[in-house]
Amino acid sequence: MRTLAEERPAVARRRGRRWIEHWEPEDDEFWERAGRRIARRNLLVSILVEHLGFSVWLLWSICATLLVVHHDVGFTSAQLFFLVAVPNAVGSVLRVPYTFAVPKFGGRNFTVISALLLLIPALLLVAAVSNPATPYWAYLLIAATAGVGGGNFASSMTNISFFYPDRTKGLALGLNAAGGNLGASTVQLGVPAIVGAGGLFGLVGASAGGVDLARAGYAWAALAIVGALCAWRFMDNLSVSLAPLRQQIKVVRRKHTWIVSWLYIGTFGSFIGYSAAFPLLISLQFPDVNIASFAFLGALIGSAARPFGGWLSDRLGGARVTFWSFIAMTAGTVVVIAAVNAASWPLFLGSFLFLFVITGLGNGSTFRMIPMIFQRQALLEMAGAGGMDIEAARARGRTEAAAVIGLTSALGALGGFGVVATFGVLELLNDGAVPAGAIATAFMLFLAFYVSCIAMTWWHYTRDTFMIQRAPNLSTAGI
Repeated sequence: MRTLAEERPAVARRRGRRWIEHWEPEDDEFWERAGRRIARRNLLVSILVEHLGFSVWLLWSICATLLVVHHDVGFTSAQLFFLVAVPNAVGSVLRVPYTFAVPKFGGRNFTVISALLLLIPALLLVAAVSNPATPYWAYLLIAATAGVGGGNFASSMTNISFFYPDRTKGLALGLNAAGGNLGASTVQLGVPAIVGAGGLFGLVGASAGGVDLARAGYAWAALAIVGALCAWRFMDNLSVSLAPLRQQIKVVRRKHTWIVSWLYIGTFGSFIGYSAAFPLLISLQFPDVNIASFAFLGALIGSAARPFGGWLSDRLGGARVTFWSFIAMTAGTVVVIAAVNAASWPLFLGSFLFLFVITGLGNGSTFRMIPMIFQRQALLEMAGAGGMDIEAARARGRTEAAAVIGLTSALGALGGFGVVATFGVLELLNDGAVPAGAIATAFMLFLAFYVSCIAMTWWHYTRDTFMIQRAPNLSTAGI
């Protein structure tokens, strides 16, 4: 078996042995000789750390519900929704510096750091639930620190985007994202069983000694240490990922940065927002339903669907898959509204799970669009300027796409905050209650947003006159 040092194509002595200087995934000979193996190893560890990050990010989505049921903290429904929402807001903000951290410090180096940062929210959770006198404002601040888990996604996706060739980038990014997204399901499935509330479809019974939420904090703190050690031992830094901030920040002036961000708010914002709110919505609207048996299902199937969105986009085009995903999300939302108004649990569960599947597909397809859009834009500008350096244009396109992936993920996470906060605001407007009419109103707002996404996808990316399709040396199927 070859050692890690032997399989590494070229190493920079001036930076240290974990830096790879030569990286050309578009070169078939290089890819088959060493690139694929190295990329796969880095992808696997990236998935692990991102998975842990998502778990910590969504930790309060289930802990908030268990606080009320088993700890009698006396928080209102609005307070609980905002307790669940605040990690989304912080995570969305942190995704911006996390995006630029990879080109500054290297993917492997920053993955170690981001994994160790997960210790902060995990151990603060232990401190909060171990003191019965902990006030709401302290809970809110502690929940906010869980946002570091949300930041992981941006740095992880930015890093992995450099490892894979364009022809397989959709599937690679889809697998990386799906592995992370599954963390939302893992924490919602695992926490009830770990803390003594029962779960796993009755395989684990409730503890006779009561619920101890501190166990969840200790468990994920230990896992964070494992993730950091794996990143330190098995990952690599790529010199090609390094870029000055001024080169990356140029993407904020690109029109397509904001268009794809709008679309990702619709897909990922819905996924993470629904994942965070799902347990509370079940407990408030259907109090007789066992939350531990159902809360994790949405995040699970949504995460599993994501790589299929990337895979389909590699074959059919990301814009086409995204366009039909939003049409399906619109239809699914109409059924959710009907289920809420009818107070039908089977219809509510079925339609909500359908939404999770479609958001997962849309997450994968939207992210697949980004590398192709910015590659084409770079080539089109090169042709317009009379230049002939195609490789330089491709390199610029990859750098800009990596920055856009991070910024888009930040705005998508902010959309998740908006989803959960909408439920909390409606609770406040209804004097401490969350009636079915208010929940239906929230989904009507989301429905209107999906319609805008349909229109924007068609106008900018699926019309035959879309200008980026005129870029040379790239087929139109990629977008």
